[in-house]
Amino acid sequence: MQFVRRFAPFLISANSSFLLVYLLTASPLLGIAFSLLSIAFTYVVVSSRKGKSELEISASWPEVIDHLVSAIQSGMSLTEALTELSTRGPAVMRPAFSNFKSQIFQDGNFDRGIQNLAKHFKSHASDQIFQALLISKSLGGSELLSILRTLGNFLREDLSLRNEIAVKQSWIKNSAHLSSAAPWLLLLLLAMQPSTVLAFSSPTGAGILFIGLFMTVLAYIWMTFLSRLPSVPRVFGGDR
Repeated sequence: MQFVRRFAPFLISANSSFLLVYLLTASPLLGIAFSLLSIAFTYVVVSSRKGKSELEISASWPEVIDHLVSAIQSGMSLTEALTELSTRGPAVMRPAFSNFKSQIFQDGNFDRGIQNLAKHFKSHASDQIFQALLISKSLGGSELLSILRTLGNFLREDLSLRNEIAVKQSWIKNSAHLSSAAPWLLLLLLAMQPSTVLAFSSPTGAGILFIGLFMTVLAYIWMTFLSRLPSVPRVFGGDR
């Protein structure tokens, strides 16, 4: 069931593209080419949604720190402050902290709960926050609030800088989208003519068509690679 749910968007996109292009051009070869292109486009959309979710989580860590600082100042324990995030924290993070809350109620193992959260989020920001909480819980520490505030300021500055760079590099992504889509939109318009369909029905035309498809995907991957910001490496635990 999970396999079908995962690949359903790709199958729907490929079949829809094939049927649409075949109805417009009466060419199965062009239909196959555009269905393959639609699979690549669907992959880009799915990856983009995943990336947006990760960015949303990254942007929420300063809010999490503010909540922890406020809760600790009001006299709550670390456990209570973290479980409160299941209802009052950022919406995108509430499911993870709800699992933490359930696990704490079951076995009361704080260290295990923190480790599960670190495995779930897998980011340098979460590692630093959770490591500070673990040290404070096991050894005690009057400097926890100061550490959290400093970490919150650092994360805000880092997010601001990354957002500024991302805006300046957005033209690279826009260029990649435009340069990838334009030739195929033009081909679809030209394919309305029988002569164009006939030309791409020959072995040479088919070869040119699929070489063009390969080059389009390769160029898009390269442009996307150039516009990608390097991720901050994890200090505690590493990427596993």
